[in-house]
Amino acid sequence: MAVTKTHPIKSTLKAAIDYICNPKKTDGKLLVSSYGCAAETADIEFAWTRRHAIDKGTNLGRHLIQAFQPGEVTPEQAHEIGMELAKEILGGKYEFVLTTHIDKDHVHNHLIFNAVSFTDHKHYHSNKRSYHYIRRTSDRLCKEHGLSVIIPGQDKGKSYIEHQATQNGTSYKAKLKAAIDRLLPACSDLEELLRRLQREGYEIKRGKYISARAPDQERFTRLKTLGVDYTEEALAARIAGRARPSHQPKQQNGKISLLIDIQNNIKAQQSAGFTHWAKLNNLKQAAKTMNFLTEHGISSYGELESKLNAVSARRDTAHAEIKRIESRSVELALVMKHAGTYRQLKPLYDRYRKSNDKEKFLRGHEGEIILFEAATRELKRMGAVPLPTTESMKTELANLNAEKERLLAEYKAARTEAQEYDTVKQNVDALLAVPKEQKQQRRHELE
Repeated sequence: MAVTKTHPIKSTLKAAIDYICNPKKTDGKLLVSSYGCAAETADIEFAWTRRHAIDKGTNLGRHLIQAFQPGEVTPEQAHEIGMELAKEILGGKYEFVLTTHIDKDHVHNHLIFNAVSFTDHKHYHSNKRSYHYIRRTSDRLCKEHGLSVIIPGQDKGKSYIEHQATQNGTSYKAKLKAAIDRLLPACSDLEELLRRLQREGYEIKRGKYISARAPDQERFTRLKTLGVDYTEEALAARIAGRARPSHQPKQQNGKISLLIDIQNNIKAQQSAGFTHWAKLNNLKQAAKTMNFLTEHGISSYGELESKLNAVSARRDTAHAEIKRIESRSVELALVMKHAGTYRQLKPLYDRYRKSNDKEKFLRGHEGEIILFEAATRELKRMGAVPLPTTESMKTELANLNAEKERLLAEYKAARTEAQEYDTVKQNVDALLAVPKEQKQQRRHELE
């Protein structure tokens, strides 16, 4: 599965929507869905929302593509995942049209959404943060549906050119790292490493940071840009015989962490130093675990399970309530959108109904008439008849937002507490994992 960045649509919005809704690509439009608008009139509804924005900008909408591995997903499942993605990343604030194309060897989704929110009329900000949020959300949804994802590798942060060069074995950075790794074991200090690099043909430049340049290289490469193992401090430490920074265990904070299964840990099998550290760490974590049990008045395994179940239930209840509130907030926002359109265009529609020449009137106000009729249909479908007052909807939405904030705080606290209790329980289980003939006796001792 892969996600492209959101591309701006600056013109021909209708043409873009018509393209993604092509019946030949969407199984006769069976794989077309929309939110906050109708696919047939989305361009008109997008434009109507933009009219209310103070800063209208130049983008009419944004276009996102979500692709899947060939043969891994059905069109219907891909469409379902696309809807989940669109609703989550857009938060029910932007009209959108979602289609699933089946005309290629791989199924893929097209999502076109309004550049302006219909709830607050603010622009969608597309940047690295929003892209990575979309990517993480899409990856999570695919994992939940049992689909593969593209896992970021060691080349994270490299430019495409650098990545390709590394793949082809022509990267200057890769060659410099290889040279340092080869020369370093025979060096007594950093200065000797730099001299050996010079004998290999590298030009060394000193300044705030040490840089090196290969004979046919245009620009210098700072050693620190090669990674955490190649800073001046790291190289000096490696020469002194200490482990690479990237291989050193992460420092733990005051929280309880899981005990390390030394017997089945690959690092422990490869490094005596890591094994020694892991043994000391396990002693500390075992002590923290027992202190936790004492401080919380837990004297039996059953009590520990009950505490974990209770706090997990509190977390799950808060989460379910948050989802309920979010669902109602989205529904209410849609009602407010369509109600606003209805109220604003009702006088014009009444004039249309009373007009003696409806065809002529329609030619001058076709877009507004379409919007009014669409809003009327949606309000009836949503059961918003008679029409709620704007004040009552705003009050309900404000109350929902306040309740959501309270529940979010409760959920986060319960989630943290549940994670702590779960870690403690796993550590207790590990401490009780003794030979079978002793396991029952140890459990009774704890109880």
